[in-house]
Amino acid sequence: MEDSFFRLAGKVALVAGGGQGMGESTAVLLARAGCDVAVLDIAPERAERVAGAIEGLGRRGASIVADVLDPAQAPGAVAAAEAALGGLDILVTVVGGATYKPLLDLTPADWEADLRRNLLQFAYLAREVASSLIRRERPGAMVCVSSVAGLQSSPVHAAYGAAKAGLVNLVRTMAMEWGPHNIRVNAIAPGGIVTPTFPETPASREREEKGPIPLRRRGTTDEIARAALFLASDLSSYVTGETLAVDGGWMATFLSSVEDLSRLRK
Repeated sequence: MEDSFFRLAGKVALVAGGGQGMGESTAVLLARAGCDVAVLDIAPERAERVAGAIEGLGRRGASIVADVLDPAQAPGAVAAAEAALGGLDILVTVVGGATYKPLLDLTPADWEADLRRNLLQFAYLAREVASSLIRRERPGAMVCVSSVAGLQSSPVHAAYGAAKAGLVNLVRTMAMEWGPHNIRVNAIAPGGIVTPTFPETPASREREEKGPIPLRRRGTTDEIARAALFLASDLSSYVTGETLAVDGGWMATFLSSVEDLSRLRK
């Protein structure tokens, strides 16, 4: 990959949730484009493995272990990444998870859990990175992962959808407040993606081939990573406050019933 095309050579990125799935693919692709990458994950072995892969590509890698759902750990995680690699230019967060229950069955604990892991973790980390960029008078780019669930109704996982919708709004507000400091903030809204948590099976492949999604398949973690690379690089230098759907045409599709939507989420 040609570094000059993305203008990322020598830039430093922090990828939260970078130890597997979409986060791992993003960390590796950023390294291939010229970034040094700090891999933040709650599991030390995952962070170390991906950091080692980045070093194998000839870039500097660092493993950072923290629980990003704990706001008290965000300052230390960002400071550790800066100390290891000498400052930060880019933040990507790939952290989330859904509680699948009807609205009437969601408990306060369910709501709090989905808000923490889908919305607040980005707010905590982005605040620390923005403070550092502004203090150092450096431009920067931030990318978070929302979901198509935040762009439409989310039956049977309402807390997740509400948190992801909040993330879309938060990105717009961050873009407004931090734009004068030349800090861009954008989001990706994936559709169905094959991940270690949700692997592809013969049954799921058959379901997608017959389903309403125009491309008739789930996406790959690499396809989300490519969108993150675009939003983190100078290719998107005049893009901020946006949410890019990477969904195989999901948002272009009319789903005829709640039953169809729930089936696609399984």
